[in-house]
Amino acid sequence: MKKIFKLTLVLVVIITVSAFTTKTNSTDSGYKIGDVATDFELENIDGNVVSLSDFEDAKGFIVVFTCNTCPYAVAYEDRVQGLNKKYADLGYPVIAIMPNNTTVKPGDNMEAMKTRAKEKGFTFPYLMDAGQDIYPQYGATKTPHVYVLQKEQKGNVVKYIGAIDDNYQDANAVKTKYVEDAVDALLNNKEVKINETKAIGCSIKV
Repeated sequence: MKKIFKLTLVLVVIITVSAFTTKTNSTDSGYKIGDVATDFELENIDGNVVSLSDFEDAKGFIVVFTCNTCPYAVAYEDRVQGLNKKYADLGYPVIAIMPNNTTVKPGDNMEAMKTRAKEKGFTFPYLMDAGQDIYPQYGATKTPHVYVLQKEQKGNVVKYIGAIDDNYQDANAVKTKYVEDAVDALLNNKEVKINETKAIGCSIKV
């Protein structure tokens, strides 16, 4: 009986530790830091097809998997807009991608995306991963889930994966701005000190 209790206790500890790990994924799927992200062709809310290669002058990208219907994603909308405003002209534009199955989440369909973008005044591309082919390549599991890429000779190299910052509830209470710190480091030719955190948000609907 004592052995069973001890085994149960060990399992509880392992599960608890795993839940708070800073790793983005619990599996080996998706990109890791240092991987080269392949390009994509996804439809934007304006009807045009957008690829990373379209941004010839970019130094890199802030790729954000997000949506209309997740409360976490909604809470971060203004901060995502702020990232684009701060870094697009410096060479790191935001590229937002909606990864959800719209049959499961009709509030994330293209018309809803257009409406939301207009209401919020999005200044960045808001693309639909209609075939749900791109988010698994990245290994995204949440909305929002962020990947900072740096354009190098070998391609768009993954430099940061995870959350936007450390407080989804209150932008004024944020202590560590993970994405901003990562992009600032890259702009100053420095290593990203915190290159992976746990994304906090809603699960991507398949």
